[in-house]
Amino acid sequence: MASPFLSIIIPAHNEAQRLPPSLQKIQSFLEGQPYESEVLVVENGSSDDTLAVARSFTDRMPNLRVFSEEARGKGLAVKRGMLEAQGEYRFLCDADLSMPIEQVNRFLPPKVEACDVGIGSREVHGAQRYGEPAYRHLIGRAFNTMVRWLLLPGLQDTQCGFKCFTAQVAEEVFPLQTLDGMSFDAEILFIARKKGYRIREVPIDWYFNADSRVRLLQDSMRMGFDLITVRWNALRGRYAAQD
Repeated sequence: MASPFLSIIIPAHNEAQRLPPSLQKIQSFLEGQPYESEVLVVENGSSDDTLAVARSFTDRMPNLRVFSEEARGKGLAVKRGMLEAQGEYRFLCDADLSMPIEQVNRFLPPKVEACDVGIGSREVHGAQRYGEPAYRHLIGRAFNTMVRWLLLPGLQDTQCGFKCFTAQVAEEVFPLQTLDGMSFDAEILFIARKKGYRIREVPIDWYFNADSRVRLLQDSMRMGFDLITVRWNALRGRYAAQD
């Protein structure tokens, strides 16, 4: 069978409650599209029934594949999904669907201009945020300032959980990923830019979810140290290891 045009990769840690309605919305959307697609759920380190819930959908979603990683870490789950995927385009999708799934087509040709990586942005012209508390926005902007200074000048929103990679980028960049936690986004984009791939920010509508998995202060501090780790890896030539 030919490879699908689109793979949707959903990292899932303790998502037993949010996953069912999201999978239903995704399947309903994909059934109306003209292209072939697949959905990959990568459960990692859950203490609830996320894995069983995901597997229960395989009978009704023939394009669904489910994987499990014992260790916890969003970056670990995303890396597994990107490398297991078979699609020409591979779309990272948070389980809460804080971006309406219909907007995935904004990341695909012919909607998007030629690029290798499309990243959902809540900051560029045309984007809309709904319901986000001001303090969370401010902390997010502070972290993005650090990202721009240390790794990715010019990119306004590297941490949004919706990103699209061509198969070529995914298969070259994700094997070089070293971070398993929340800062994997910045590392992956840094590697992609270092290798000359074109990155474009795509404006999206984004709805704040109060049940966010992000521990704001604790995760921000850890992610700050991770940015320094990425810079140190680059100085040591870590990301050129498989050139």
